[in-house]
Amino acid sequence: MTDSVISNTLTFSQPFTHAEKQLLTPEAIDFIHSLVVRFAPERERLLKARQQRQQRYDQGELPGFDSETTSIRENEWQVRPIPPLLQDRRVEITGPPDRKMVINALNANVNVFMADFEDSLAPTWQKLIDGQLTLRYAVKGTLSFTSETGKIYQLRANPALLMCRVRGLHLNEKHVEWRDRAIPGGLFDFALYFFHNVEALREKGHAPWFYLPKTEHAAEVAWWREIFRFSEDRFDLPRGTIKATVLIETLPAVFQMDEILWELRDHVVGLNCGRWDYIFSYIKTLGQHPDRILPDRQQISMDQPFLDAYSRLLIKTCHRRGALAMGGMSALIPSKDTERNLWVTQKVQEDKTREAGNGHDGTWVAHPGLADIAMEAFDRQLGDKPNQLHVTREQDAPITAERLLAPCRGKRTEAGMRANIRVALQYLEAWISGNGCVPIDGLMEDAATAEIARTSIWQWIHHKQILSDGQPVTVALFERLLEEELAALQQTLGAERCRNGRFEDAAALMAQITTDNQLVSFLTLPGYRLLP
Repeated sequence: MTDSVISNTLTFSQPFTHAEKQLLTPEAIDFIHSLVVRFAPERERLLKARQQRQQRYDQGELPGFDSETTSIRENEWQVRPIPPLLQDRRVEITGPPDRKMVINALNANVNVFMADFEDSLAPTWQKLIDGQLTLRYAVKGTLSFTSETGKIYQLRANPALLMCRVRGLHLNEKHVEWRDRAIPGGLFDFALYFFHNVEALREKGHAPWFYLPKTEHAAEVAWWREIFRFSEDRFDLPRGTIKATVLIETLPAVFQMDEILWELRDHVVGLNCGRWDYIFSYIKTLGQHPDRILPDRQQISMDQPFLDAYSRLLIKTCHRRGALAMGGMSALIPSKDTERNLWVTQKVQEDKTREAGNGHDGTWVAHPGLADIAMEAFDRQLGDKPNQLHVTREQDAPITAERLLAPCRGKRTEAGMRANIRVALQYLEAWISGNGCVPIDGLMEDAATAEIARTSIWQWIHHKQILSDGQPVTVALFERLLEEELAALQQTLGAERCRNGRFEDAAALMAQITTDNQLVSFLTLPGYRLLP
């Protein structure tokens, strides 16, 4: 086989093995091509608009509610009714589309499994192709896996509902080009999942259900709306067949929630508090504002006023419009240590009880071992109701832009800085080695938490912060701590693990993106260049 495969429409840089031939049929390629031709140019305009907004924020402007769309926020309207199957989503689990993980997640005590092609997947070509095939088998009900020890994993009779999170607007698929340019990664993910599964999903009373990440503006979901309409028309499907939940995980998007629901009203079923990415976006969006600097990551919990306001505004907005308000991720994972596990259980109980009490309709967990805890918290709150759409939060005081933008107070410490370096370093090493979802220090880390870690340090350096012990945060301090933490990891993990790993590459990448004069918008962009 030649190094690249050229269809009459798209160029594929990877050879077509048996796996590719199952997915990238002439008909599937034609569908991908039709989407790329029609929608890729507008995606470039949307990304340019993002850059222009960020330039204004860097020059001192603050995000806020748009005066031009006041009528959308003030008028009474609702989204299209939620299909019965999607009205109860009290616990969802997420993870990459790895075969064993997909089986365990679909078999867990949850309502929904969100298969993630975004933050928890390092998008190597093989993982993307294997992931799409895995979901295809899952939809058909034929997915199985045999471990090295001979243990067989199979889907239970009535598995959780399946949703697919595609890559964000900013990410390319470098292995597929159109007119000598990489195509949008999200279009590639959407096209393959939709094309290969829409018929089988509809046969069993389901439909293609998606999560849309990293949205910053209603114009971006309007782009997805047109993609959905185009796809429905091409396959002769009723309008509104495709359903989506939009993650509100960027600071600009929190001011656009009514507009996002309005633009996607035929397809949207809910919004989700993507809280780790939201904290990252807060730091990134306000990176040039010296009065908006956050403390150690460990102190930024959901009971902080600016995050509590975000959660409550999302609930109030969604329920007013007839959409579900999904809570956020618990990144904690069970521990074999009894004392640690009791602490994990308590923290997850507190987090999920608070979300349910606030009025969220469901929540996320990263590990099947936490599903029961989350389910119990929401069962207590919801009883036999499928959701909390009746909770209007009308009694709340108006949530202003000032409340949403007010930073939380707290200390910046050397211990916090070292923890940030450890997390980012280990995550980056795993990511460029092809693994996008990693347990580190008792947390299931993905790109979002690593982003918080490295952008916090960038902002502290940029604004010459002083740590609690009096040390100024400088490039020299960061480089010294990075070197020390790298040496400590090598000691802990062993020489062989480090020789076989990519820790030096990860340290070089972290140094680059943490000390650059300009804040790199996503670590996955330079990281992608290091992936095969």
